[in-house]
Amino acid sequence: MDRTQFDRLYVKLFAAIGGAIAVLTLAAYLVFSWSFERGFVGYLHRADEARLEVMVQRLAEGYAKQGGWGWVVNDRERWIDLSREALGLPRSGAADGAEPASSPRALPLTIDRRLMLFDSDRKQLVGRPEAAPRALLKPIVVRGGTVGYLGYVPRPELVESVERVYLQRQHFAFGSIAIGMIAAALLLGAGLAHWLTRRIRVLARGANSLMQGDYQVRLNPQGHDELSQLARDFNALAETLAASRAARQQWIADIAHELRTPLSVLRAEIESLQDGVRPLDQTSIASLASEAARLARLVEDLHTLSMSDLGALSYHKEPTSLAEVVEDVLDPQRRAIEARGFTLETRLTEDALVLADASRLSQVFANLLQNSLRYTDAPGKIAISMRRDADRVRVEWQDSAPGVAAEELARLTDRLYRVEGSRNRASGGSGLGLAIASAIVEGHGGTLTARASALGGLTIEVALPLYKGTHGHG
Repeated sequence: MDRTQFDRLYVKLFAAIGGAIAVLTLAAYLVFSWSFERGFVGYLHRADEARLEVMVQRLAEGYAKQGGWGWVVNDRERWIDLSREALGLPRSGAADGAEPASSPRALPLTIDRRLMLFDSDRKQLVGRPEAAPRALLKPIVVRGGTVGYLGYVPRPELVESVERVYLQRQHFAFGSIAIGMIAAALLLGAGLAHWLTRRIRVLARGANSLMQGDYQVRLNPQGHDELSQLARDFNALAETLAASRAARQQWIADIAHELRTPLSVLRAEIESLQDGVRPLDQTSIASLASEAARLARLVEDLHTLSMSDLGALSYHKEPTSLAEVVEDVLDPQRRAIEARGFTLETRLTEDALVLADASRLSQVFANLLQNSLRYTDAPGKIAISMRRDADRVRVEWQDSAPGVAAEELARLTDRLYRVEGSRNRASGGSGLGLAIASAIVEGHGGTLTARASALGGLTIEVALPLYKGTHGHG
């Protein structure tokens, strides 16, 4: 098999999930088996100790009563009864001084085979001789003297014991459970790995479609987990890319159209001069210069926007009075404004400082002025006011009718966008003025928004951060 097959996410997930559960199961089996065996054997040892103490006491009482060991050495049934009494089992009929039962009984448990009796000289009196070397001795004390020893073989030495068989059965049961859990873990790991990688494969197919230019592909997110959220983010990305491509195509088409218009006029005028239709005089030259200037302005505006998109539009920022910037734009144009039938009203705040490039802000307000002069019916009114908030200064630029439909306000800063009717090419605008103004304002950390004006036309609000720091450049 190709090594790359083992590098697949499915294999990794299966190995991680199934392997982790299998290792944990095996570890639990080993720990549980060790703990059970140790605890079980310990329990048996403690139980033996308690039973043997009872038997030692009974042997001491019998020795004190009989004066020796003959009563138990010569009576196998009595020895068995003492063992049964120590284990809490019914006696066969013989007691310390009672007559032995008519038919001897073997102890049903294994302790009797491990028990032995020794005299005070450690000579074995009862029990299997072959087990004596391994026996542990518990002294039998009567009136302060050791009269004998009860010997027993510890359980781990007795391989044939019932307890050992029981432990083996428990190990088998634990092993069976562990094997079942490992099998279940592998199945669970395979199922989870398949479920997760199936959803990831859907995302991968969608991403491949996007790379091939199919921006209409959409995923069907189900649930609320991270993969579902990723699918929703994928859909949002696809929509953004589709909108970006449409905007780019429209942008290219609009640029081509805007460039075609002055070039067509220039070509037509030059051809008419070449054909002698129009005389080569100052009027013709002025017309050619006007079209060339219009073309130069359009190219310069496009260059400004492209530099802004690249983040390469340079700013020389310094503390600047925003009121002075507005006045510097309006003062040279006051006569022209009045000559075109407009009334100009200003309410400016002199102490509003911003950290800004004054020449770039002048370009913003010059574009707003040209926008008002182009698209406001004369006689009309232009009202400019300024106010300060806690951390911002706001300039509201209002003009009179005609207004802009509410659904078109948000698109006024789109490039080459013109509102139908009032904003048309006959007015001489390219549709880039507000886009440039918005880009410059955003470059200063501010915002430019449009809304309906109380004067019946349009309000453009420019909000810039108040200057609170030290001198700097941007």
